[in-house]
Amino acid sequence: MDTHTQFFRDTWVEVNLDDVMENVKSVRRLLPENISIFAVVKANAYGHGDAQVAEAAMDAGAHGLAVAFLDEALSLRKNGIESPILVLGASRPQDVRMAVDHNISLTVFQESWIEEAGRFLKGHDILKVHIKCDTGMGRIGVSTLPELKEVEQSLVKRPNFEIEGVFTHFATADELDESYYHRQLKIFEEMVGSLSSKPKYIHSANSAASLRQPQKGFNAVRLGIAMYGLSPSEEMKGLLPFPLKEAFSLHSRLVHVKKINPGDSVSYGATYTAEKEEWIGTIPIGYADGWIRKLQSQEVLVEGKRAPIVGRICMDQCMVRLPHEVKAGTKVTLIGKQGEERIGIDELAKKLDTINYEIPCMISNRVPRIFVLNNKPIEVSNRVLSSKK
Repeated sequence: MDTHTQFFRDTWVEVNLDDVMENVKSVRRLLPENISIFAVVKANAYGHGDAQVAEAAMDAGAHGLAVAFLDEALSLRKNGIESPILVLGASRPQDVRMAVDHNISLTVFQESWIEEAGRFLKGHDILKVHIKCDTGMGRIGVSTLPELKEVEQSLVKRPNFEIEGVFTHFATADELDESYYHRQLKIFEEMVGSLSSKPKYIHSANSAASLRQPQKGFNAVRLGIAMYGLSPSEEMKGLLPFPLKEAFSLHSRLVHVKKINPGDSVSYGATYTAEKEEWIGTIPIGYADGWIRKLQSQEVLVEGKRAPIVGRICMDQCMVRLPHEVKAGTKVTLIGKQGEERIGIDELAKKLDTINYEIPCMISNRVPRIFVLNNKPIEVSNRVLSSKK
């Protein structure tokens, strides 16, 4: 792919929307027809591109979208996304008119919030809300049946609110030990059973629960990490009901190649010193791009072979030890496949002692995203908000 005509930098992410769509379709086939899928596109779709992934997910069979904050929902609306959107996190009471005006559903979990938010709703305003139940995650949500009843009654008596859904979030659905999961599930079933009437959407399952557990009694799931082709955990890899297709890859090009002599050092602090003649290549990516300093010694792919990063990673550049002289301009793959070799996101997560969710989120917005659909590049965005009009 010729990146020079797309943007003015030799580092880019490719997001394969075909893979995103296939992952959603696989989940759609797995679930009963009556269960709706909310595609989770918070955090700029886990670093993949919110509007583009949203469209792909909806085309593949998702019913609606879920984000963390109202700002993310408004970004989708500005980019022409008309699908149902649920904000999973807390919103300010004074901002509820923005949600009403843009047909965005909000999460509620406090009676005092409802009372304050009601003051900003007038006339025929209808704010759709989902009640969040804290069944053991310990973040936000009502934790007791009396709290839930109080919130429900507060909503019912106010005509400007519509209870569209009720939900919870599992803390351990991606672990082999299911005891805590079943404990949370039992609590949630009791809470749902205590409601005066059932709302349109009852949802608890994230990707892990969607892939592993039958969705009896509930009619919606929230599909996050699996949509991007990543397993919710290492433990779950052997339990996946179908192969996931990793949609995110990261590439660059060698901008300089030189031979160094024994005793020559590379990068800040002179932490790497050559013991013999070596070929060193420079690639224009660094910790300001999310390619953090802890990735020193991580391998990249050059001409289908692994080459280690040597010396400290700089803000905008890093250096690799090449197996032989390679021409400047040669493609370097930091995440993805080249020839028969592949560096997956899970490999980087293991290197950094973190989870795979964090890796694509780390790659900053100054790295352009190229979106691939039907095996062809369709669009480039180098902003947090999509450049799509």
